[in-house]
Amino acid sequence: MSAAELSGKPLAGLFQQKVQDQVRSLELDGVRPVVAVVMATAGESTRWYVRSIERAAERAGVGCRIVDLGHDATEPVLASVLRDLSAEPSVNGIILQTPLPAGVRTDNLVGLIAPEKDVDGANPLSLGRLAVGQPAFAPATARSVVEILDHYQVPVAGKGVVVVGRSAVVGKPLSLLLLARDAAVTVCHSRSGPLERYTKDADVVVVAAGRAGLLTGRHVSSRTVVVDVGTNVLADGSLVGDVDKASVTGTAAGLTPVPGGVGSVTTALLLLHTVEAARRQSSSLPLPDGALEAQVLEAAG
Repeated sequence: MSAAELSGKPLAGLFQQKVQDQVRSLELDGVRPVVAVVMATAGESTRWYVRSIERAAERAGVGCRIVDLGHDATEPVLASVLRDLSAEPSVNGIILQTPLPAGVRTDNLVGLIAPEKDVDGANPLSLGRLAVGQPAFAPATARSVVEILDHYQVPVAGKGVVVVGRSAVVGKPLSLLLLARDAAVTVCHSRSGPLERYTKDADVVVVAAGRAGLLTGRHVSSRTVVVDVGTNVLADGSLVGDVDKASVTGTAAGLTPVPGGVGSVTTALLLLHTVEAARRQSSSLPLPDGALEAQVLEAAG
């Protein structure tokens, strides 16, 4: 048996069309959505990702301002830029791209992003609101996983879902979103012990650890659907995920590709969040009501 490929491209296309429709609607009111991406790294995987955001924004008619502060940017400089962007009326969404230079404390910076412009759910206030079901933008990558499972009609309610990785960017918010869908969630990390102890009997496994080839065929069963969130650039410049594709494809029930899986949906959702932020800012509306659930319903409508 070969695992079904759960491509993110069809779903990304649906969201991209939604973005384009909303951009045209906002243009009638004289509003052009703008997202600012703040980066401070020379890492090629990060630059590859930022370029993908820029290209997607251009296609959709969303303004994209790349603020490249260099790999040696200091925390005060980053803080000043984030404060300025949060106060600038022409900027609707802000993304602080990680990793940041050594010694820069990300936790000190994400709280400076205005919640109404926090389109990637980085501000701790956004995560706290998400945890208790209050209005907030969900982190785009975490939301992408849920959207892909929905798109391919993979049930999670009452199912065993294992999330490998506990970052504030993916693992933790994703576990909250899955709990909201009534999944039985287990979060694994570097101290959890052998992965197969948790993943072998799981219905769904989401891998977001940043380690190429971490999950192999021996970790999953024939009923497991695997979502690969990893993006790792190899020495030859190719992009791979956290899953050993060859062995997992021959074992699991389904697998998202890298590239062309979660990442493509994430980029589209960042732009969708930006146009939603622009619409609400231009009309003085509150943050999206009901966190993820309302956004999903709106996008589907």
